[in-house]
Amino acid sequence: MKEDRILIFAGTTEGRRLAEYLAAQKIQVHVCVATEYGESLLPQADHITISHDRMNAEEMKCFIREYAPSLVVDATHPYAKEVTENIRQACAHTQVHYERLVRESEQQAEGCVYVDSVKAAVEYLRGTQGNVLVTTGSKELEAFAALEDYRERIYARVLSTADVAVKCEKLGLSGRHLICMQGPFSTEMNVALLHEFEIDYMVTKESGAAGGFRQKCEAAKLAGVRLVIVGRPQEEEGHTYGEMIRMLSGRFGFVHQPEVTVAGIGMGGADGFTREVRKACDHAELLIGAGRMLEASAGKGQAVYQAYQPEDIVAYIKEHPEYGNVVVVLSGDPGFYSGAKKLLALLEKELMIKARVLPGISSPAYFCAKLGISWDDAKLVSVHGRKQNIPAAVRRHKKVLALTGSSEDIRMICRKLTDAGYGKLTMHIGENLSYENEQIIHGKVEEFCSYEGEKLSLICIENPQGGTEPVTHGIPDAAFVRGDVPMTKEEVRSISISRLGLRRDSVVYDIGAGTGSVSVEAALQAEEGHVYAVEINEEAVSLIEENCRRFGVDNLTVIHEKAPDGLEMLPEPDCVFIGGSKGNLAEILNVIIKKNPHVRVVINAITLETLSQAIEYCRSIQISEEEIVQVNIAKSRQLGGYHMMTGQNPVYVISFTCNEEGKK
Repeated sequence: MKEDRILIFAGTTEGRRLAEYLAAQKIQVHVCVATEYGESLLPQADHITISHDRMNAEEMKCFIREYAPSLVVDATHPYAKEVTENIRQACAHTQVHYERLVRESEQQAEGCVYVDSVKAAVEYLRGTQGNVLVTTGSKELEAFAALEDYRERIYARVLSTADVAVKCEKLGLSGRHLICMQGPFSTEMNVALLHEFEIDYMVTKESGAAGGFRQKCEAAKLAGVRLVIVGRPQEEEGHTYGEMIRMLSGRFGFVHQPEVTVAGIGMGGADGFTREVRKACDHAELLIGAGRMLEASAGKGQAVYQAYQPEDIVAYIKEHPEYGNVVVVLSGDPGFYSGAKKLLALLEKELMIKARVLPGISSPAYFCAKLGISWDDAKLVSVHGRKQNIPAAVRRHKKVLALTGSSEDIRMICRKLTDAGYGKLTMHIGENLSYENEQIIHGKVEEFCSYEGEKLSLICIENPQGGTEPVTHGIPDAAFVRGDVPMTKEEVRSISISRLGLRRDSVVYDIGAGTGSVSVEAALQAEEGHVYAVEINEEAVSLIEENCRRFGVDNLTVIHEKAPDGLEMLPEPDCVFIGGSKGNLAEILNVIIKKNPHVRVVINAITLETLSQAIEYCRSIQISEEEIVQVNIAKSRQLGGYHMMTGQNPVYVISFTCNEEGKK
């Protein structure tokens, strides 16, 4: 099978980029340039060969026949009309497919003079006074000699090659009037030259983004210099660089694996960028991010795409193979409640690339620095689109730092903390951190229950007593609101909760919850999980809700149903405690095991009948870690100067774990 080969006539930056791209895809490329200097700009790489001989139309035909490419790309300069026509004719004669690579036109600059040709630019300058910086190249520099005082007025910026310098000296331009430099030039460099040589007019061609046209326009505006623009000779048909890459990718089936950087830009203010992130953004061929992120990170005229969903970001990168260096900008630090986690996994799955990650200054670090406090003893959470157990975090930590997504988030947090008895704690709210309208507000938690403020904020809640409460279960019975509803007693509750084997993120059912003593203790232990207290008695439901408020429990939901009713709609449980079944023990267990065949179950039985039902059911299923404990509790009471022991009803604690086979 014949090897695909592409011939590029290159006289532009885009042509050189295309050659590099194709070589990276292991496509054999030959690049024709007009000068040795043009050859020196191309990389020495596998799959690239170069020649620097000028060719007329006939010579082009001969070369194309000899090289026998499958495609010819004309990437010559927009003003090289004759060369373009010769390439077209040579391809037509040799019957080789021809494609034109054109530059994207820049928008017309305001306050500039547009002329049709270099000759017209000279005619315009005849009626002016002041120094002129000519950046149109050495080929057309001779036209400016028509100005009477051109040796004093003209400053020529040309390529730094010996033959160009000799040519300029023959025209009488030397010394300070001859600036030999290789572009492209930044706005700052252009401004410096305009000031240094006291330039009043700058002559340039509309050379597109790759030719540094935008930077010239910006520099002229900053320096107060009138720009004289030689417009393009004609509107050309062809492909821009991006269109060309997409077309060739479709034709040759290239695998697109760009360099992708996921960069944290801090809170969003430009001053908060790290030097490494700023450098990555400045050198990116494409910046992707939310609108606010792009405003802070993108330079004028830089290619951007506004998106924040990982799927949209990856899809756009796949659809635009012309971008080899892509930077995705994210607020804060990509390692702290960021979309980076999902994005990185998707990039690896869809594009088979491992992105570089650059950390940013996180909002907690910035905020605590502003407050003058440390955050090594802080709990970091986010309620921006997430559910968090804030009362538990405040209970266990000296400080809690929470990212919020709305004013309602802050109001909800403050109401819950106030109900849990934390209303007097000190709270700080940071609004628009790092921006000019930054504001930090201080007060008590209860004062912010009606807060109205910015959508995205960071709050800090300080609790000097945080983390001082016991970490084990065993709340005294007297601490609960009881009423006339049965309650699992303290010692039996401790044993039962131990048998549940709770994790911090467990989903727990408490069936026949009564006063909610087991529910509350389980919720305090599984603070990152959730407890569902199932209870039919209306008075008991009210007591559970009251005990939730008393203990500041935020991860407990009351289900006012008679089990097994209401269980189907709940998430799969990790552990289930059954304190009362109303005669429906088998039906309840059937539903539970169907939802999770690996569930951990603990049953409290006071009567022998309930014990018998539990044993009989366990014989019908595959279980492990089976254990039955009889708990006999006697508690002392004082009679005069003596202590007497009073016995409580014995309780059977039945515990087991279902295995994956389920029923026998």
